[in-house]
Amino acid sequence: MSASLALALSVTMHVIWNLMARHLPREANPLWWVLLAHLLLFAPWGFWELASRASWSLELVALLAVSATANAIYFLGLARAYEQAPVALVYPLVRSSPLLIALWGSLLLGQSLPLLAWVGIGVSVVGLWIMASTARHATDRRALPWALLAMLATSLYSLSDKAATPHLPTFMALVGFLSVGYLAAWLCLTWRMHGQTRRWRPPQRIGAVAGLVGGSCIGLAYALVIHAMRELPAAEVVAYTNAGIVFATLLSIFLFRERAAWRRRVLGMVVITLGLVILALR
Repeated sequence: MSASLALALSVTMHVIWNLMARHLPREANPLWWVLLAHLLLFAPWGFWELASRASWSLELVALLAVSATANAIYFLGLARAYEQAPVALVYPLVRSSPLLIALWGSLLLGQSLPLLAWVGIGVSVVGLWIMASTARHATDRRALPWALLAMLATSLYSLSDKAATPHLPTFMALVGFLSVGYLAAWLCLTWRMHGQTRRWRPPQRIGAVAGLVGGSCIGLAYALVIHAMRELPAAEVVAYTNAGIVFATLLSIFLFRERAAWRRRVLGMVVITLGLVILALR
């Protein structure tokens, strides 16, 4: 599968999950349920492929540990941020990670990007910040440290996942590699929930269809992203996936009639799209 097809499928899944997540009750802890659904649906096959098909080495073990730890931090940070502020503010901030990915890749790993790629990523990140500003309120400041932590974790696991791709020859081995991180994240979310509520699962369920769709999208969409990293730099791949935010916002405005701050949201979409066009021309 080509990188462009993998990204197109990933963006489609991202849009489906993004639109569905808007209508799930926060009290149900949707992240917990969809991670569990992914682990039940795909992790057993993925773990088998990872164990039997991966080219195991100390490097792969280290990359797996980094990715799993960063995934756990990402979901914990995301959950904490969502408790303090709406998704419309938190998610665009977290998705600003391509700038950090490019920076860490350049400074620590010697991965160089052409100037036009830096410009495209930078412009798209400005568009994300415009989108986030439409939902900002004075009380949302408490969410910013957690959103920034999730963004940092995204940059770490993106680089480790990119470095792991030569060791993972099949798509399901990628899914298995990713599922280790999702298992770590689910266990951390469960531990945190039990510490707060003395419950081992959320008090409310999200429904079978939401669990099936969410579990499929949240895991396979990012496995497709890792697959695209076989051909393209990690920062570029993650930047391209932000096209999903553009499509989801278009649908929310024109299909679901969510017109709040629509002019600024449209401006943000235009800026993001401009950045992605510049990136494609690099």
